[in-house]
Amino acid sequence: MASSRHLRLVAGVACFLLIIFLVHPFNSPESLRQDGGYTIAQPALKPPASRRRKVTFKPSSFDWTKVEQHFPVEVKHKLPTGQPKPQRAVQHDFSRYVHDPATRNRQKAVRAVFERSWNSYKEHAWLRDELAPVSGKGKTTFGGWGATLVDALDTLWIMELWDDFYLAANAAAQLDWQNTTETAANMFETTIRHLGGLLSAYDLSGEQALLDKAIELGNMLYMGFDTPNRMPGFWLNFEDAKRGVQVAGTNDPSASPCSLSLEFTRLTQLTGDQRYFDAITRITEFLERTQNESKLPGMWPKLINFREQRVDGESGFTLGALADSLYEYLPKMHALLGGLSPQYEKMHRAAMDVVTKHMLFRPMLPAEEAKKHDILFVGDAFARSDRVDRVAEGQHLTCFTGGMFGLGGKLFDIDQHVEIGERLARGCGWAYDAFPTGVMPEIFNMVACDGSWDAPCSWDEKKWKDEGSKNLKKGFASARDARYILRPEAIESIFLLYRMTGKEDLRELAWQMFESIVKATETELAYSAIADVTAKGPTTKTDSMESFWLAETLKYFYLIFSPPNIINLDEYVFNTEAHPFLRPKP
Repeated sequence: MASSRHLRLVAGVACFLLIIFLVHPFNSPESLRQDGGYTIAQPALKPPASRRRKVTFKPSSFDWTKVEQHFPVEVKHKLPTGQPKPQRAVQHDFSRYVHDPATRNRQKAVRAVFERSWNSYKEHAWLRDELAPVSGKGKTTFGGWGATLVDALDTLWIMELWDDFYLAANAAAQLDWQNTTETAANMFETTIRHLGGLLSAYDLSGEQALLDKAIELGNMLYMGFDTPNRMPGFWLNFEDAKRGVQVAGTNDPSASPCSLSLEFTRLTQLTGDQRYFDAITRITEFLERTQNESKLPGMWPKLINFREQRVDGESGFTLGALADSLYEYLPKMHALLGGLSPQYEKMHRAAMDVVTKHMLFRPMLPAEEAKKHDILFVGDAFARSDRVDRVAEGQHLTCFTGGMFGLGGKLFDIDQHVEIGERLARGCGWAYDAFPTGVMPEIFNMVACDGSWDAPCSWDEKKWKDEGSKNLKKGFASARDARYILRPEAIESIFLLYRMTGKEDLRELAWQMFESIVKATETELAYSAIADVTAKGPTTKTDSMESFWLAETLKYFYLIFSPPNIINLDEYVFNTEAHPFLRPKP
């Protein structure tokens, strides 16, 4: 009888728990939760109870789920099931880390710069996409949906600016995607900034209203996939989507449709709605199928004919503008899916083999300089009928590659790639110091060493006189685009390589960069892009402060001076806008 009563008690408790689960599924990061087989851990940062505020969701005035899909498909791709595989550690062992007073002061200094920028945005451009930091006006650049506000949500949380977080979160949760003067939304930018920002803020805070707003936006962006071949165009044209006349582009940047995977995968993990993952997996399959069909097998060109799903019409290949985050997302998707989708590792390895063979280069430096700075850069490649030409052109954008090589090297146990990543990151840090402002330009050309990037390289005075610039530091041929637009990619890689290697001198390099950026860009209100990093006196401000200044640049500077358990790289993976998503755990 006792045994029978015990069984009835156990059964009763089980039924009760089942009912609770059905009524309140575990979709908050404040609980352990199951997302298609994934267990996802709790976030570390939490405000005290007295600082918490209610975040209220207000639905948009137009419901995109009511719009007919004109090219409907059966959902055939679902999140991989089963336990995530144990992953190799990405982050260095910081068990002996001490958050010393000097580092704490640097962390506070970065936060002060963020607060100054944020407070000016609040005062002069609230709910607008950007602040014009010289004139004090607001700008509409991405639909008028408060790009800076949404992009900065997770930074506010990470910096423990609780009152401002809840102020911004309430504004974000009440955005109306129908309220825009634009006729179309940029699929890529809206996904990485707005959708990524909302998902990350939810992962950190557990505020359901933010996930609800992300779902609304995801449903709108999902309409961009409603084309005859389910490849999205560069723009989501609202009227074309409603009329069912959207088509994929024939000459679109490869990064645009191919950098939506992290955000749509995370949306499926959090909601269980497999449509989003199905949509991006069709793009992944296209990439996998065509990787060896381009003019430089192993890589995809800058521009792709997505309508005919062909990659053989373009000869230019880059890790910079037009293509960058396509490659960045390959190892990151492996991490986000818990290693359960092997095609991402396969594609990453194949692409990096080509990059190391045809695109990496060493700048030719005088002997003493080369001895102190063992650095690399990544250029472009052009596939000719009989050869592949490497172009020693650097971009601030390509500075992300240090972190990409480092992450792939850690995840896939490729030590050489971690070393390459560090040399790339240090190369960008060196380039900052090479200019009078202490800031590197948007695009520059270098005098490259002949031969392979890992071969010995001697200084050649004649070559320098023939190719080098007399007005720039030795190693540079030109500063083709001398602007600095508050970009994050250099500090991104330096932060990531610091967290991967624990090398303290990387933090010293970061602090030098931070001080130079602040000095060169400061305005009466905030911080502005500048016209020319080669200026030897006061810089010319261009009255622009893109949302990534608060979302990425200052976040990475803050994190490199924060205790390493804050956004641990073994717990989170960043999207290309520096929004951290929780990784699944076995």
